[in-house]
Amino acid sequence: MSLSMRLIAGAMRPGMRAMNARATDPAPLRRGMEMSARLFFRNVPFALYLKTTYRAADGAARRALWVSARARPVPGKVLLYAHGGGYFAGSPNTHKRMVARLARMSGLRVFLPSYALAPEHPVPAQLADMEAAHAHLLALGYAPGDIVLGGDSAGGGIALALLALLCQRGQAPAACFAWSPFCDQTFSGASVQENGRRDHFFPGHRVHFLAGLILGDTAPDDPRASPLFAAFPGCPPVLLQVSDSEILRDDAVRLEAKLRAQGTDVRLEMWEDAPHVWQIFDGWFPEAREAIGNTARFIRRHVPAPADS
Repeated sequence: MSLSMRLIAGAMRPGMRAMNARATDPAPLRRGMEMSARLFFRNVPFALYLKTTYRAADGAARRALWVSARARPVPGKVLLYAHGGGYFAGSPNTHKRMVARLARMSGLRVFLPSYALAPEHPVPAQLADMEAAHAHLLALGYAPGDIVLGGDSAGGGIALALLALLCQRGQAPAACFAWSPFCDQTFSGASVQENGRRDHFFPGHRVHFLAGLILGDTAPDDPRASPLFAAFPGCPPVLLQVSDSEILRDDAVRLEAKLRAQGTDVRLEMWEDAPHVWQIFDGWFPEAREAIGNTARFIRRHVPAPADS
């Protein structure tokens, strides 16, 4: 573990855990996430962010960004990325810089949509919007196999739930990755208790408050909310990255075991004592860039660029 990650993550830990231990209103958490993204997340040189919209599940025009960071992105291929934020926070703006780093390292152009947020829109409204974003890409001319799925935290769970639905429809993407994915809203993994005091951001005893905030009438073991319980027929390659100190550690561990048992080409990378979604701290400590680089290599392996691109 680098000294910079130890110092930065350690300095954040008391304040983040205290805030998440007592928060009851998502509004200040949303504002805080947006402000942190503007002030602290590092920009990527020559990144390009183009504003656009897509038609969401409810028929409304919802905001999205096209993100690229190379003069010549890989032609005909795209990454559909679901941002994190616990289902109740986050936006394309909070995640665009981290996504731009991945776009630069992988060579892919990225479609980064917003989606409906809980509690105003309970789960699975977020998945429905990501389905609509996928349909938007198909309408633009991308084939299912031209698309890579990805996401972090809640967005990782949404990406994996979308992966399951697409596999069941015979529309499997080229590949899928998830960073610190939130896959089990029953919170039945042992790490919820084992890492309840160790997690840099989230006290273990608050998980059921979160479920109550975001689920509405949806059962916690509904595969649309908890892709750990989904079926993944004909699943493409999957990469999972998680920290050994997260309360969500066992979400990734158990999903990796499930996918491997059905014959999926799946890789689980476990990082030592990293904070939740440490990739977003790109430019602050080397583990973030290394994890993004591993993901970029995974993408390039399964979506190779043409020789002349």
